[in-house]
Amino acid sequence: MESVFLTFKIRNKYNLLKDADSGYHMDIKGNIARLQDFYVLSVKAPMGVFRRPYYFRETVEQMDYMGTGSFFIVFLVSLFIGMALCLQISAELGNLGLKMYTGKIVGISIIREIGPVSIALVYAGRVGSGMASELGSMMLGHQVDILRVQGVDPVKKLVTPRIISSVLMLPMLTIIGDAVSLLGGYYISVFVSHQSGFFYWSQIKEIMSFENIISGIAKPFIFGYIIACISCYAGLSTKGGARGLRESTTSAVVYSMIMIILSDFILTRVLFYVLGMKV
Repeated sequence: MESVFLTFKIRNKYNLLKDADSGYHMDIKGNIARLQDFYVLSVKAPMGVFRRPYYFRETVEQMDYMGTGSFFIVFLVSLFIGMALCLQISAELGNLGLKMYTGKIVGISIIREIGPVSIALVYAGRVGSGMASELGSMMLGHQVDILRVQGVDPVKKLVTPRIISSVLMLPMLTIIGDAVSLLGGYYISVFVSHQSGFFYWSQIKEIMSFENIISGIAKPFIFGYIIACISCYAGLSTKGGARGLRESTTSAVVYSMIMIILSDFILTRVLFYVLGMKV
């Protein structure tokens, strides 16, 4: 009796290990399949720009949602980032007797790094979640299937306008956000730290070199493309009702933020090498 029980226990344990191993391999295959689908979507969608029909109305609507709709939050975030950054740097440089260099350090920090990254993170939180939830709702409501039945390519109609709009709007928002941050830094420098406003802007003008401007402008194009691709893929992969919609929206924002930070480091390293800037 004991031997039978022991045999049953060993077989049961073996079957559990076998099922776990099978599930592990299935999970790897599923991740590879999802990665392949994401790659196909991120390549196929931009190519829709060169094929008819052209959905100009959808593109303009998305540009209005992403650009105009995000202006107020970008303005507020950029303003207080510039003020807080200038306040911190001015206090530290004041202890070293180098307060006159506040404008230069604030300007370089905002234009090269803090402006593009912070605005991209805000953009991912607002626009990325919106794209994922909108497309996810369309998937759950079978509207995407209806487009396929009607002979309409869902990727070209739904994803391509969003990628185009994101790539165009995020750089514009970044330029506006950088300008607002510099204005916030000016307010702190002049009215709090009692520095010369003319000297502050002369230092900002001094750092407006080709290398610094390209470093700050090139990144938002890549960030906008990454956010749009991840968010659209997460939305079109939605399944499982309201819970699935919540998970897809959350994953869109989380993965977008992770990829923004990761790609920022890679782009910074590449731009330093291409532009011949010393580390």
